[in-house]
Amino acid sequence: MIDAHVQPQPRTPRVDDSLALRAWRPRPAIRVPVTRVARPLCGVVDAHNHLGRWLSAWVREERGWVVEDVGALVALMDACGVEAIVNLDGCFGPELEANLERYDRAHPGRFFTFCHADWSLLADGREGVSRIVAALRAAHAAGARGLKVWKDLGLGVRDAAGALVLPGDPRLGEVWAACGELGLPVVIHTADPLAFFQPVDEHNERLEELSAHPEWSFCAPGLPSWDALLESFEALVAAHRGTTFVGAHVASCAEDLGRVERMLAEHPNLHVDLSARMSELGRQPRAARRLLCRHPDRVLFGTDSFPPDRETYTVHYRFLESDDECFPYSPDPDDPCPQGRWYVSALDLPEPVLRAVYRDTPRRVLGLDA
Repeated sequence: MIDAHVQPQPRTPRVDDSLALRAWRPRPAIRVPVTRVARPLCGVVDAHNHLGRWLSAWVREERGWVVEDVGALVALMDACGVEAIVNLDGCFGPELEANLERYDRAHPGRFFTFCHADWSLLADGREGVSRIVAALRAAHAAGARGLKVWKDLGLGVRDAAGALVLPGDPRLGEVWAACGELGLPVVIHTADPLAFFQPVDEHNERLEELSAHPEWSFCAPGLPSWDALLESFEALVAAHRGTTFVGAHVASCAEDLGRVERMLAEHPNLHVDLSARMSELGRQPRAARRLLCRHPDRVLFGTDSFPPDRETYTVHYRFLESDDECFPYSPDPDDPCPQGRWYVSALDLPEPVLRAVYRDTPRRVLGLDA
């Protein structure tokens, strides 16, 4: 007979009813190995980053350079095994010249700057397209290594009649043909995460992120759907096989790796970079690993983390090289899961795949050794 005074007594957990869900930062209770990969297997090319003044408002409130001390950045690159960074902030005209002077010419072989197209010229019809092509040729002559196309093509750029211009619009054919002729690869960001095109309600897995940044939602009348944008992007790639395209952020299709697999199989001029999609790839690690192992010559390493820092590179190396499970995809201890409340598992890629994705593929695809 059990003595009554030693029997476990029912307990009611004390819950802080005032705790808001947005303040909840759960830590996994499981205990798993932690691998710190301070340096990569081989030298890497960060094929997707922003070092100019174009996106600096996201980092600080003023339109200054994202990187204040370029010499310190070069030292960081040396410490982290980064051979080169592709700077996608070249823009055009004087801004392109400023980026080329500050990075490419001051540190040969370490930085490669891409230009932009001034899509506002489309308001001038065919003449505007010709002016875009002329500016593209001038940018190439000045030293631009490729063309960066942002998601505003499809979601913001409008023609003279006020209609949205999608990536696959045939009126832009001369632009893509000129890129192929000049040997300028096109890094193109089409659409955004799928959740950004879904209703911002209790079913949206990125509700917190979109609540903090309502301007990131594209679920609105008059805007194309996620699928429509990707279909237009694929039509563009198919129509210009002589031009090299790199779909930024796993072609903005990391939620559907089967679709990425099919696009890579059908379009030999298409490549993808891994930037800013560890959160998506890491919750489907087996499918992500298969994709990279099947197409190491079509995938480029990139971070899209600006300004670059040591911990960001370290977590990327851990993700690609180790077999760790259940870890945060952001190095920020105060916000380890900024894109969604889940953790990721690493890919444990074979050495030949790592060498291709880290270095060989970006150098070949982007023509960095030319």
